[in-house]
Amino acid sequence: MDVYFFSEQSHYPAWGKFDGMLRGDIPNKHGDPQVSSQLLNGYLDLYQLADQCGMNVMVNEHHIASTCMNNSITLTLAVLARITKNARLLGLGSIITNRPDPIRVAEEYSIVDSISGGRLDMGLVKGAGWELYASNANPSGGMDRFWEAHDLILAAMTRHEPFSWEGEHFEYRCVNLWPRPVQQDHPPVWFTGNSPGSAKLTAPKGYVNAAFLTGPAAKQTFDAYRETYEETFGHKAHPDRLAYLGMVACSRDKAQTERNIEAAFAYLASVARMRPAHVNPPGYSHYQAITSMMQTPPGAGPGGMGGGATNAEDLAKAGILFWGEPERVVDQIAAFNELVGGFGHFLNMGQNAHQPFEDARDSIEMFGEFCLPELAKLTPARETAAKESVNA
Repeated sequence: MDVYFFSEQSHYPAWGKFDGMLRGDIPNKHGDPQVSSQLLNGYLDLYQLADQCGMNVMVNEHHIASTCMNNSITLTLAVLARITKNARLLGLGSIITNRPDPIRVAEEYSIVDSISGGRLDMGLVKGAGWELYASNANPSGGMDRFWEAHDLILAAMTRHEPFSWEGEHFEYRCVNLWPRPVQQDHPPVWFTGNSPGSAKLTAPKGYVNAAFLTGPAAKQTFDAYRETYEETFGHKAHPDRLAYLGMVACSRDKAQTERNIEAAFAYLASVARMRPAHVNPPGYSHYQAITSMMQTPPGAGPGGMGGGATNAEDLAKAGILFWGEPERVVDQIAAFNELVGGFGHFLNMGQNAHQPFEDARDSIEMFGEFCLPELAKLTPARETAAKESVNA
């Protein structure tokens, strides 16, 4: 199992200045530009440290939200391509459902892969419901736009002569990508998928399916992926086709652990501060995802984040927060890995909400020294897995 460090890069000081929703509604007057600058540079320092400690790194992208300031995934990845040395750079992902220019996405990702020397993992996602309002996108038919954008991006990366494109949603007189990505035919592709229905769409492509903070429900998603993958390719999917994101708070200090746990709960509380209509606009979600949300315990948050947990022990059992001494963290992740049938990538959400950077740094260093070698033993390595499966 390999590990990617991740932070949502929030502007958490603004959360206490506004009583309403933190995504979409919160006016940017509550965000101090100087504080934003300090925070963003602090997050970059954490990513650089994670690389030095042997981890890969992951960034995401959101818009009109104080919970995630990173509104340009490829811009941040380009910075990381220069300040990291060894880490795989996962962007999960570029919101191609809402973007009017997929070729620009292909160009930006190709630049990142070129600068990094071929370390990019290319995430393509449909985005969150609240972002539709910022992009003027229609939630109905969004997946049709998504798949056409996906096809166009891969065509731009894999065709080596100029071509035109006339689709239902996009038209280009001339597509001619410069530079080509270092990883040929294209960088490994990742999708997010938190439901069996989503996993069944990802598996026939052989892409990595990443589930975020879904707890034991990830087993149903992963099982659906494995079943569909085997039906498509005639052999079992390697665990590196599956990824899981969970929060991590690694420390031997009791006071520090308590601060880390408090920050994790603050993050989960921030998720719930969102208009219900923004969570699931009509036509946006797969029906199985809607069913899962309807079955979620009250107060658990959109998508079941937190699973209704009221204490740290419950969060650990739910596979949401892995916390404590490094040996305990390894045991928790290993137990969850076995519960859901195995996955090859762990996405370590290692800085949450108001968690102090010094605490996050301590957690990263301890995780890298003690947890990383043990987690590497959980899944058999396969150096060419990403390349083989993408082209399966």
